[in-house]
Amino acid sequence: MPYTPRQRVRAAIAEEKITNNAKAPKVEPYVPAHVFGKDVFTMKIMRERLPKNVYQRIEKIYERGESLQDSDADIVASAMKDWAIEHGATHYTHWFQPMTGFTAEKHDAFLTPLPGQRGEAQLITEFSGKMLIKGEPDASSFPSGGIRSTFEARGYTAWDPTSPAFLLGSGMGRTLYVPSLFLSYTGESLDRKTPLLRSLDAVSKQALRVLRLFGNTSARYVDVMVGAEQEYFLVDRRYASLREDLKLARRTLFGARPSKGQEMDDHYFGTIGSRVIAYMEEVEKRLYQLGIPARTRHNEAAPSQFELAPMYEKANVATDHNMLTMELLRTTARRHGFHCLLHEKPFAYINGSGKHNNWSLCDSDGNNLFEPGATPMDNAQFLVFLAAVLRAVHMHPVVMRLSTASAGNDHRLGASEAPPAILSIFLGDQLTDIIDNIAEGKNGKESGGWKSKAMKIGVSALPTLPRDISDRNRTSPFAFTGNKFEFRAVGGSMSIAPANISFCTAMSCALEDIAVGLEASLAEGKTLEASVQSLLAQLFKEHRPIIFNGNGYSEAWKLEAAERGLPNLDSVEALAHYSDENVKDAFIRHSILNERELMARQEILLDGYIRDIHVETKVMLHIGRTVILPPCMKWMREASSIAAASRSMLGQTKEKLPEENYFHKVREHVVGLMESLDKLHAKHEELDCRSGTLERARGARDELVPLMEECRRHADTLETIVDDAIWPLPKYNELLWRR
Repeated sequence: MPYTPRQRVRAAIAEEKITNNAKAPKVEPYVPAHVFGKDVFTMKIMRERLPKNVYQRIEKIYERGESLQDSDADIVASAMKDWAIEHGATHYTHWFQPMTGFTAEKHDAFLTPLPGQRGEAQLITEFSGKMLIKGEPDASSFPSGGIRSTFEARGYTAWDPTSPAFLLGSGMGRTLYVPSLFLSYTGESLDRKTPLLRSLDAVSKQALRVLRLFGNTSARYVDVMVGAEQEYFLVDRRYASLREDLKLARRTLFGARPSKGQEMDDHYFGTIGSRVIAYMEEVEKRLYQLGIPARTRHNEAAPSQFELAPMYEKANVATDHNMLTMELLRTTARRHGFHCLLHEKPFAYINGSGKHNNWSLCDSDGNNLFEPGATPMDNAQFLVFLAAVLRAVHMHPVVMRLSTASAGNDHRLGASEAPPAILSIFLGDQLTDIIDNIAEGKNGKESGGWKSKAMKIGVSALPTLPRDISDRNRTSPFAFTGNKFEFRAVGGSMSIAPANISFCTAMSCALEDIAVGLEASLAEGKTLEASVQSLLAQLFKEHRPIIFNGNGYSEAWKLEAAERGLPNLDSVEALAHYSDENVKDAFIRHSILNERELMARQEILLDGYIRDIHVETKVMLHIGRTVILPPCMKWMREASSIAAASRSMLGQTKEKLPEENYFHKVREHVVGLMESLDKLHAKHEELDCRSGTLERARGARDELVPLMEECRRHADTLETIVDDAIWPLPKYNELLWRR
């Protein structure tokens, strides 16, 4: 009978007489269109339940960001409460996104007791406009970066009417979730939604300013449209439960290279297993019910890695939906016997998980401002907005890099699986050719053969396929992909809010600079065509260094990027630049963050980096000392006995026996692991006593991380040479290849 928990799990799995999906909960057949948005307080429902004049004002709030009238709040709250109760809700919560990187909620019941006759209590349902608009959670335990002291507990949540309320929960009762902002008592943002909304307003204002110069008088606003591709891993929950590192650090801190990883390229876009497809179907059904337009599902490059991608939505709603998607991926996994991992690097030796943030601008008339058309060299408006992107990323690379800074993401950025930490833009040869011609004073039309060409397939039964205007470059952190830009450096577990805040901030600055330049030129009496041509030549020449269409993984690019003046920062050094004047100016210029909020975020993110590394350190010390070393030391004694018995049988030969070599190898790594763990422990205690958040973060990166890698080398070697029957941790082969 197997005696280790790992062996018992493996035996149970081997003895299962059921099909792979037999344990997965059954998902009832459904028509997506029939369930889509059924748990969302949509505009359609509001149109049915609200007075016409109130609905029209709410519609303006949703589309244009106008303010809610006090008189409308009670009407909306009453309709929202009635709808929620009809659908089984007993509680409501202001759902917000503090600086923890997760969401937060405090549930309050709709029911309110009232004294009745003869002492008999009565219950009434209550949800007023005041309760809808504002909540008051305890703010003392959320990260504030010094804005709030522990004893200063008051904070406020404020309803965000631009993102629809929705229902979650099942069983005895459901809860109405009201998307909300989170503010301190003194009015500063303690969340990620507030600066996101500010940045969306800023980029809309500056984009409209440019559109007006091109004669567009019909557009009322410009929306930022976002689609966030979500990568994740699924492992068997029984194995995951035996790994404290997966539960507490969200990644494996130990684990030898598996016999098979992704080198065969057979998992990517491969057939989805029946157990996994059942899980995906349930996730999608819940997403549809919440109005989340999930569209794509497939196997990713690494074994047990998958991807889910939605259609494009307004950035604020897309951000809320991505936070919901991550939560549903985690909670649904439990019902199917899986453990879902969203960490950027849960396993060594194979690809980690990213999140591609696809970004575009769309005016209120439905026009994508990054649609180049068949002849983009004739599309002056497209070229101006393209120039704004080049300027935004070139002038504000640190602002962009800040949005992807985390201890987990440092495992990906710069490796040959994810874009480098160096910010550059991929445009493809054709667009680059146009930009080069304009920068050199030519008219852009001299870029020969620009019109989209057809691809010759060579199979008579196939139709002619139009060629896209650019290829794809998977090594680029910021790539133009036809009519949008794909920011590929966001980590798998991260909120997409910081990425969109950063890019909208940079774009607001760039669009304002362009609008000022064009307005000044027109004021001098120049024509719009001459003004645009002159400005584009200047901008394309100035910002050509940010364009790179080559291999971002190569060492040569790092050298070339340095010559171009492009920064290459890890997360700690990027966060150290939060206080740079040009970084502060970018955020303060359009009132996206004030200086106090900026410095608070620097403190919070540095502290988060430290905490991640310190949690991993403590988990590694515990597993190394209490889980790995004891069986390895027992095995070392057995190996010593075997070596001694062989020596006794063979007599006094001068040659070292293979058994002795084996024993010495086991002992070398057992002792090495013990010593490395001791050094890690001592260094961890020393760093805990240091002052200064930045210095502690640098110490965690430069001193703790290398010692953790040293511990892991010894443990992973032991995993490959110690008896498999006594190894306590589930191995990569078991975690990654279980279907």
